[in-house]
Amino acid sequence: MTNAGLRHGRASLTLSFFVQGVTFALLVTRIPAIQDRYGISDGLLPAFLAAVPILAGVGSVVTEKVVLRVRPRIVLRWAQPVVMLALLGAGAGNAMWEAALALGLFGLAVGALDASMNMMGVSLQRAYGRSIMLGFHAAYSLGGIAGASMAWAGAHWDLSLLVSYLPAVVVLLPAAFAGSRWYSDGASAQGGAEDPGRNAGSVSFKLLMPLCLVMSFAYIGDSTVSNWSAKYLQDVLGSSEQMSTLPYNVYMVTTLLGRAVGDLGVRRFGAVAVVRSGSVLAAAGFVVVATAGGAWTGMLGFTLLGLGLCVIVPQTFAAGGRLFPGASDTAIARLNVFNYVGFLVGSPLVGAIGDAWSYRGAMLVPMVLVLATLVYAKSFGAEPARYGGGHERARTADVG
Repeated sequence: MTNAGLRHGRASLTLSFFVQGVTFALLVTRIPAIQDRYGISDGLLPAFLAAVPILAGVGSVVTEKVVLRVRPRIVLRWAQPVVMLALLGAGAGNAMWEAALALGLFGLAVGALDASMNMMGVSLQRAYGRSIMLGFHAAYSLGGIAGASMAWAGAHWDLSLLVSYLPAVVVLLPAAFAGSRWYSDGASAQGGAEDPGRNAGSVSFKLLMPLCLVMSFAYIGDSTVSNWSAKYLQDVLGSSEQMSTLPYNVYMVTTLLGRAVGDLGVRRFGAVAVVRSGSVLAAAGFVVVATAGGAWTGMLGFTLLGLGLCVIVPQTFAAGGRLFPGASDTAIARLNVFNYVGFLVGSPLVGAIGDAWSYRGAMLVPMVLVLATLVYAKSFGAEPARYGGGHERARTADVG
């Protein structure tokens, strides 16, 4: 019964990560179409785009308070449909106020969704007694690839936003909602008492800050790839327009592959070794991109970036739960805010340095920030973070 509850909880949460990957990719890859539909000017567009992560940060902060009274699975069960309906609203409206309302609702709900998903993932990982967090994020990456492919098809066939979004929402929203009946965290899956106030303990911001910085650095690197890879390949390395679309796709695929096998690395070598290796690999990727003499060498750099960056964010959430076992939900909600900080800072930072100096030089800035993760690697835990064991069975020790 206990093992079945854990398996069902893991499967349903994996589905939730996948659905969120699809949803988010459908939004961000069709930003130009949203801009055209609502007549949003180039000057106003950055304000719209910045509002989403800012409101997501607000949603994450609110979730920190809400989960003191209700379980994270309740938050996730209702936040995910709201995110998907907000996506549909962004594709269905006509007036600019409708776009602002839909994107604002999307931002608030996605903050609650991201926070609650990772809270549950950390709790289930603790119950399993081994690393499974990267597997959840691999499902998110797979969903991102699927969503980006759907968006490409919609753009290729010149479909309206509503027509592009509707099939995904019609299929995935009922599936996610049905799967939510099996949501569980570690305590509930093992028959633990319902105690919504279980994470009311204090979280030292001083102890959490190294992980907050690592989260921001990782997302600065990620946003650099998502926002600048195509422009860099075409304008700096002289690739064709068609080839310039490939780096982000390669990055997404290598992110998926790295996360798919990453849990095995954590179990074998420990979280600290995996994070250090990922940081060095990502930094090497930025060096290759910055010094590339041609498009194919640049592609190699973005491949290394995907393999390196992919392990850092899931392990940062896991480390937060491990660092504050009595208040893991609070720690994860606060870490999640720095996800959006990195997203907000990364793209403008690289753009400003690229315009003022050079885009090759701009690639060295996220490289230095990613390397700074090495300084904070000890925050990811020591030997207990290896999880070990070859069987998925519940354990009483807090292993994050």
